[in-house]
Amino acid sequence: MAEAFTGGVKPGGLTSNTEIRILLCYLIKTAGPVTRDAMQGALLQEELVNYFEFADALCELENQGLATQTPAGYIITPKGAIVADTLSDDLPRSVRESAILAVIRIQSWVHKAAQNHATIQKVGEEYQVTCVIQDENQDADAFRLQLTMPDALTANLVRNQFIARGSEIYAGLLTALTRPLTDAERPPEGAL
Repeated sequence: MAEAFTGGVKPGGLTSNTEIRILLCYLIKTAGPVTRDAMQGALLQEELVNYFEFADALCELENQGLATQTPAGYIITPKGAIVADTLSDDLPRSVRESAILAVIRIQSWVHKAAQNHATIQKVGEEYQVTCVIQDENQDADAFRLQLTMPDALTANLVRNQFIARGSEIYAGLLTALTRPLTDAERPPEGAL
């Protein structure tokens, strides 16, 4: 049976509270400001730390004045920067690289999701996916597309693809809709 404070940590992950605090200082200094959710999601997904040890270490960072929580996320303090610079090489390189890449992936996804909104609503037996890109002023939609999918799995796939590639989809559709028509594509005189 796994221990409560080491369960969910893969071999090579961190189980020492001190190592976890060093890793958190390194993450915040390198990728900050970074939210608790982004750090927690990244480190747990990569199985680098245990949830309980993560929560305890993050609380200790604040109590020791190594990091400060702001509305944008955690930022490193000068004292925390010294810890990161001095001690991060004591951590395995694979752990540092894996943690940074995971945090960057999560931050990138959150940024894309803030720009490219997609929601799913069940309508009868089908699922309606509404994809939206808001204009910069956030008071109107620059782009809105509704698609009907036959099942939840396909609807989730479409939602995730739009979040990941919404800007590309919008640009491609705009290009297709604004390129000049060929003579064969133009409607005959008087047809419209």
